[in-house]
Amino acid sequence: MASATEDELEEIKRYEDFTTIDWIQDSILERNRRIRAGKHRWTEIGQTWLVVSIVGVCIGLNAAIISIVTEWLSDIKMGYCADGWWLNEQFCCWEIEGEDETDACDSWHPWSEVGPARWLIYVMCAASFSFVAAHLVRSLAKYAAGSGISEIKCILAGFTMKRFLGFSTLFIKSLTLPLVIASGLSVGKEGPSVHVACCIGFTVAGWFPKFASSQAKIRQVVTAASAAGVAVAFGSPIGGVLFSIEEMSHNFSIKTMWRSFFCALVATFTLSAMNPFRTGKLVLFQVTYDRDWHFFEIIFFVILGVFGGLYGAFVVKFNLQVAAFRRKYLQSHAVAEAVILAVVTAMIGYFNRFLRIDMTESMAILFRECDASTGGGTGDICQASIQWRLANSLLLATIIRTALVVISYGCKVPAGIFVPSMAVGASFGRMVGIMVRATYRAYPQSGIFAYCDPNIPACITPGTYAFLGAAAALSGVMRITVTVVVIMFELTGALTYILPTMIVLLVTKAVGDLLGTNGIADEMIKFNGFPFLEKEDHAYGVDVSAVMRTDLYTVPEKGLRVKDVESLISSTDVKGFPVVSVVASGSDSSLSSSWSEVVTAVEGDGGKPVLLGYIGKTELKFVLDKFRKTAGHLDPETACLFGSPLPPPPPSAPVSASRPTRLASSRVDELVQGIEEEEIPETMFERSDGSEGVELWPWVNQTPMTVSSQLPLEIVMQLFKRMGPRVILVEDYGSLVGLVTVKDVLRFIAMEKPGYHHPSWDERGGLDGLLEELWSVVRGVVNQLGELLGKRWTRR
Repeated sequence: MASATEDELEEIKRYEDFTTIDWIQDSILERNRRIRAGKHRWTEIGQTWLVVSIVGVCIGLNAAIISIVTEWLSDIKMGYCADGWWLNEQFCCWEIEGEDETDACDSWHPWSEVGPARWLIYVMCAASFSFVAAHLVRSLAKYAAGSGISEIKCILAGFTMKRFLGFSTLFIKSLTLPLVIASGLSVGKEGPSVHVACCIGFTVAGWFPKFASSQAKIRQVVTAASAAGVAVAFGSPIGGVLFSIEEMSHNFSIKTMWRSFFCALVATFTLSAMNPFRTGKLVLFQVTYDRDWHFFEIIFFVILGVFGGLYGAFVVKFNLQVAAFRRKYLQSHAVAEAVILAVVTAMIGYFNRFLRIDMTESMAILFRECDASTGGGTGDICQASIQWRLANSLLLATIIRTALVVISYGCKVPAGIFVPSMAVGASFGRMVGIMVRATYRAYPQSGIFAYCDPNIPACITPGTYAFLGAAAALSGVMRITVTVVVIMFELTGALTYILPTMIVLLVTKAVGDLLGTNGIADEMIKFNGFPFLEKEDHAYGVDVSAVMRTDLYTVPEKGLRVKDVESLISSTDVKGFPVVSVVASGSDSSLSSSWSEVVTAVEGDGGKPVLLGYIGKTELKFVLDKFRKTAGHLDPETACLFGSPLPPPPPSAPVSASRPTRLASSRVDELVQGIEEEEIPETMFERSDGSEGVELWPWVNQTPMTVSSQLPLEIVMQLFKRMGPRVILVEDYGSLVGLVTVKDVLRFIAMEKPGYHHPSWDERGGLDGLLEELWSVVRGVVNQLGELLGKRWTRR
């Protein structure tokens, strides 16, 4: 293997911080639990649905509380309610018709009548909220920062990250999320809401021993919770289920889908019963459209799709640059970074109506249909007299919001990217809609508008352009399609707009594929070094022998003492050890005491280690501790036996006969594979009379997953994805030659970069390279124009 640079070695070391779940072993344990359950099977099934119901109710309650607190904190930056300090602006002015008619509300008082003073208070509130949130995250729960979707995808794929789904993370993230949104940072709460929902699912499932002892079952609950998190964030239960299938889950079963659907349904019902906005809506930007679209508008829908693809590529690539800068220079200044970002966002955004208010409120305004009754306040978004001023304001909001999303997403506070991206797309879409409507009003007789009915003044609905632009931007940055279509349909209930939404998202996906962009969640998995195998298959063109680890720590079936095993455990950082036969060396008399050693020596083909099984380090520690506690003392010189006893060979059987089954003993019932630790009888830890040492063979997995060294790497990766073993042993004609894990595969990809690998953003020069390319293009165009003008001037 080629020598690695310092950056590559740093990338490789990141994979050491994760623990892999052995899904095969977990499946064996679960199978034995089902067999022992017997007639109590229906009780366990009922307990599963009870857990899912409790999780759904808790997620709905948590989402309602977060929405109420977020609205109050967002409004408190602008003023207060004289009727009660706990009322936000909407509830304070409940009697006033219209969502934006706050000037006529006597109960709501701004903090000052002086413009600069109001601006200063607005900025100070934003700084205070961001400081408290960042400080709590840094001090009490570091895993509460960020979106959490990338990490949850890895957890559902079979990796363990301690405390990431713990109660402290749940509490701190629920507490700080309203503060972050109210601070005005260009981050959203929908991604963190999924993380919070998964924390609730993990915590509730941990109360029940059935789930706490099964990695597969607790991940089924976490998957269902992720669907409920999206459901309450967008008011879209079916969209939440599709999101858990399309984006979150590595292997999705029908059973998990039904539980996800039920959990999302319960969570949505709970949120609807709470009615946090007192409008009957589950989210603020939920709208309904009763107007149809026209075929000529497909041209403009395609423009929105192209924008979504370009926006996604731009944000993903530049955000990775910002993340690299943050990791290198701002690692120890997380609180200061969050405060500075909030202050800059507030100082800039205060002077733009679409940046000043909360993003969900902004989208509610941008999605709105225009009719004769709309007017006044920010309802002037529908007034034709100021349409070009509005278009300029929306363009400015789109550019500024995009830049703020790039630098804000990833800071050490709870931060999502769903709603900020939708807000950017809504701003751009509304601007396009206003321009199309202005064109129609200026040239109503144009051929392109022939489908418009002259008797209906509202031929163009700018709100639908904002709606489609939001869908395009969300799909562009997350690289999901079907989920977005369903979410948008559930938000509007407009069946007629499914086709335009599909057209926009297909164009967005095509542009993203053309630019070679992955979703930001997948890119952050790679950037952070999370051990995650992609769902897509790639052609590597190498065998597993090029990836496998050959410098192995093995244990022989005989020959080790207790102190040798304990030294091996303490001096290595591996998760387990292959068990091999005793290598034949010396005279035959040294092997005469054990017939199995004679068979092993013959089958070992000249001394090669023959694979007998695999034992985990955790099992070794457990067994030695139990033997020591049972006997009161364990002599360090006691021999350790890893090979199972064999019956003597038949007198007529030659030594070269095929290998006998290594479990053909009267003690086969004492195998403990797939048995809970507390159910292992104490007699297993008592040394029988005449025993040669500590018998460890019952804890040896004598049928580990093995492959040939010539097997293509793609097949081995499929085994990891579909069966989920922690380790795959590589053998050659029965002899152990190496082993491979998921981390080894990821190291190989990071080091060797096989032929399928496309140059990364950093390898293409990053931001500096892009600026150089742009400058070279501009300089070339200027030079060509200069030459062309020079030639024309010479002719004259």
